[in-house]
Amino acid sequence: MDLRKTAEGVLAGVGGEDNVTSLVHCATRLRFVLKDKDKADAAVVKKVPGVITVAEAGGQFQVVIGDDVPDVFAEIGKISKVGPSAAGETKPAEDAPKANLFNRFISMISSIFTPVLWTLAGTGLLKAFLAASVTFGWLSTETSTYVVLNALSDAFINFLPLALAITAARYFKASEFTSLAIAGALVYPSITALVGAEGLTFFGIPFTMVSYVSSVIPIIIIVWLQSHAEKFLYAKLHSSVKRFLTPMIVVLVAVPLVFLVIGPISDILGGWLGSGIGWVFSTVPWLGGAIMGGLWQVFVIFGLHWGLVPLFQLEYQTTGQLLLVAPVFAAVLAQAAAVAGVWVRTRNKNMKALAAPATLSGFLAGITEPAIYGINLPLKRPFAFGIVGGAIGGALVAIGGVFSTAFVVPSGLALPALFGNGSMVWLAIGLAAAIVIPFLLTVLVGFKDPQEDETVAAEASDLDVASPLDGIVVPLAEVPDAAFAEGALGDGVAIVPSKGVLYAPFDGVVAAAFPTGHAVGLRSADGAEVLIHLGIDTVKLAGKHFTLKVEQGQTVAKGDVLVAFDLEAITAAGYDMTTPVIVTNGDRHEIMGDRAAGAITHGDALYFAVSVEPAATAQASA
Repeated sequence: MDLRKTAEGVLAGVGGEDNVTSLVHCATRLRFVLKDKDKADAAVVKKVPGVITVAEAGGQFQVVIGDDVPDVFAEIGKISKVGPSAAGETKPAEDAPKANLFNRFISMISSIFTPVLWTLAGTGLLKAFLAASVTFGWLSTETSTYVVLNALSDAFINFLPLALAITAARYFKASEFTSLAIAGALVYPSITALVGAEGLTFFGIPFTMVSYVSSVIPIIIIVWLQSHAEKFLYAKLHSSVKRFLTPMIVVLVAVPLVFLVIGPISDILGGWLGSGIGWVFSTVPWLGGAIMGGLWQVFVIFGLHWGLVPLFQLEYQTTGQLLLVAPVFAAVLAQAAAVAGVWVRTRNKNMKALAAPATLSGFLAGITEPAIYGINLPLKRPFAFGIVGGAIGGALVAIGGVFSTAFVVPSGLALPALFGNGSMVWLAIGLAAAIVIPFLLTVLVGFKDPQEDETVAAEASDLDVASPLDGIVVPLAEVPDAAFAEGALGDGVAIVPSKGVLYAPFDGVVAAAFPTGHAVGLRSADGAEVLIHLGIDTVKLAGKHFTLKVEQGQTVAKGDVLVAFDLEAITAAGYDMTTPVIVTNGDRHEIMGDRAAGAITHGDALYFAVSVEPAATAQASA
């Protein structure tokens, strides 16, 4: 992957640096908060090399990259000032459009938990291996070695309120160190020792001390209140004293408020939630397991899984175990098994090459986005088979009362978190079902295997690209869209059309036909791929004034009509009809020689694309 090209293409596709409020990344996705989501073109971003797909959820524009996402994120940071602000800010700007309440909640949870998730998962994995070592008798809990290993694997989740204090402060624009002071008081040793004690009072006000170890909700709520209190105090106090009086007053009020009100209420609600989860998994465990195992990957696609992360932590805080997580192992392994089935069955070399690493990534690391977006979801049946396997496997795992003792990312490597917790027989049966069912369904029932991409089998050759429009040819740099003008999406020229008909510039196959009619992608017999994008931002017309004459997969001849469009109506609506005509696989075909300029008629020579590979072969032979 060309990291620079991917970073430039993604940044241009989301509307440029000026349209980005903030950017963070999780395991596989770049998560943008945009000032104006209408300026982002998902179709353009999807075509950027290295991008698997695009999703919009939780008020975020999410670009799925896969395992290379940290490197692309870092590259974006090198070429721009995009990223979390100096304080790690990921909250939308004040002037940004307000999303609905649910999306804002998902965005908040994602922003607060994303920075701590991998450390939480990594230390959780250590704890899982430690628990397995004790279960199998490899290590005694009486040894000092165990004490050290237990401390380093358990400390982060034990003092989780401290970490969440920082990320919540960044999100709510509060003072991080004041938030840490509040969180520190919640888990202070002498305070923790008061849990369960009777007769506690604060200036005569009776209260019950609850445990804030590993807690989530109290610190998030109090930091939110802290952010408002700080704004008020900074505005009211004199500049000579507000710097030290503000944190003093905030801590003095906030900590007792948690002990007296927020903590007890959240403890009661958490207890109800934990009891509710326990009731479901004890009364109808198969139902809870089937829902989590079957629908988890659907939640991931829409970004809704972030809403469940606090529930996981609340369950762990209340019960010390994670019933909700166990069936998710089945969901993850089922999708990995489905893509393994594709790997075995497909005859498409490109698909097989993609399925191999996606299978390993899914089974070992629990990273399923490359499998889902790259293979299972486009092929439809494997994704459905994965849901079936996940639901059945999750139900069986839940019937066995299996639970996790650590917060881990469900994967093959994290299985020790489940060992010794519930019925290992049901765990084995459930995971076997989750793997075998989708694998066999994919291999035996099958799917519509994509035709072998001719760019793989055929030797590339040169291509004459004719003008697809009547009009005026202009340099690509003059296109009023950064993604095209900077060549991030490919090399070529642009045409300002004078008539509303788009013709095929060469013999080939329609590789992409957007339902809106605003863009068409063609592939020649020798593998050259050309994208013709009618106008700038015309996707917003949602097909109005465009009539698509072809469909994806259709064979066309040079001069065939691809799209008819009402040029006057589109122009009158305020859209620039400058049309880029670009070669998108420049690694295989490079534009050489003179390019047309000025007035042109459809069918006239536009440019000449020379195959790169034969030239490289000739040089190697020499």
